[in-house]
Amino acid sequence: MTDDNTDQNLPHKVDPGADPHSGLLGRGVQALGIVFALGILCSAFILIFEVFMRYLFNSPTIWAHETVIFLNAMAFVFGGLYVASRNAHIRVVLIYDTLSKPVRRWFNIGISLVCLVATSFFVWAAWQGAQRAIFTPSGDLRFETSGSAWNPPTPGLLKVFLLIILVVMSIQFLIFVISYFMDKEA
Repeated sequence: MTDDNTDQNLPHKVDPGADPHSGLLGRGVQALGIVFALGILCSAFILIFEVFMRYLFNSPTIWAHETVIFLNAMAFVFGGLYVASRNAHIRVVLIYDTLSKPVRRWFNIGISLVCLVATSFFVWAAWQGAQRAIFTPSGDLRFETSGSAWNPPTPGLLKVFLLIILVVMSIQFLIFVISYFMDKEA
């Protein structure tokens, strides 16, 4: 006899993973997602450690807060690429779902082109920020730091990471454009 409220009776949803049109890059991004998920989990443990150090031992750390911010910011930035590789970005499905397959294919090409152009502009803007964050006005390499007691170079690293993610995201949207254009069945 089974209880009606057990997991056996619930439909199991299978994670679709990367969109088939995202290619090898999309599958790679999906595989890398676990690293950033573990970063969030690690940040939770760091916060727990900090609470114990601060309130049980009256010995707070100087690194915990900034490390948690950095790990979560990295996961947040990577999340945009992760969603793009799944082709799960926001759409007006009220209109999109009513389109015929051939018209939807052209919409997919158009949406991907618009996203490619937008992320290309963001690449340019991110380069401007990263350039200021990693080079001194005289051109020497020196990462921007937080200015705290610990003073890690995490702001500079995060700006470089954002630039890299936006470049990869632009490539991902280009792959989508090509894939949708080549796939007459999409």
